[in-house]
Amino acid sequence: MSRTAEQIAQDRARYEEHQRKGLLFAPKALPGSSPLPAPALAADRIIATETIPGGWYWSTRLKASEALLIGQSHGPSSVALIAWSARDTSERLNLPDTVKVQWTTAMTKGRVIFSDMGRVMFSVIEDSSGAHDGLVGGSTAASNAARYPGVTRNTRDNFVLVAGKLGLDRRDIPSALTLFAPVRVTADGSFVWRPELSHPGDYIDLRAEMDLIVGLSNCPHPLDPRPDYAPNPVDITRYVAISGADDLCRTATAEAVRGFENNARAET
Repeated sequence: MSRTAEQIAQDRARYEEHQRKGLLFAPKALPGSSPLPAPALAADRIIATETIPGGWYWSTRLKASEALLIGQSHGPSSVALIAWSARDTSERLNLPDTVKVQWTTAMTKGRVIFSDMGRVMFSVIEDSSGAHDGLVGGSTAASNAARYPGVTRNTRDNFVLVAGKLGLDRRDIPSALTLFAPVRVTADGSFVWRPELSHPGDYIDLRAEMDLIVGLSNCPHPLDPRPDYAPNPVDITRYVAISGADDLCRTATAEAVRGFENNARAET
């Protein structure tokens, strides 16, 4: 049965009211970028460290309330990230929902990253950059062939390897969030690379809000204008995070509040 013009107008009005409330709520508590350099972590909070060489990948299990500090201490490099719930890998990172429900593509300090079940997977607890891409996705064999003849290491193939080692396949790979990729959208809808948004030594801290399996790929972003395939190593520190009831990521937006409520329901 087709919908009437009145029904369409009512649905549109509800959508616009929800958007208005989201936009009014979100900016109230969000801070600026985290300071550089990254503060040192106490030794008793560090669980493990890892360095991902340029072109390679890494995966890890992350318990709720643990965090990953991902840092560019060796120079600029874009790092693609995907994740699944460790309890049920059919629940996975969902960037379209993350962008849609928070009314922004800016994944920066105070924001959260959602699963496809409406639950919070990560909180962005520190971030010096603010230049992360949740729209374009990672590199592929085809994008490499167009930019770097003879180079085969790419994010899509890296994530196929990650998934295979976990007993998953290509269909289980969600769209990737690419960290340290200063992509912005112009007024005409084009994607542009804004290198002035990046800073030497940039870092981001992602706190797990459920038990997770995380995959990372250290390959150049498809829009990176640099002519050479030369991704720098990336340092990863897994550590015990600290949070409280008034934690910024839990309270900064109405959508995050609902997401954490969904997390709590799933745990009961």
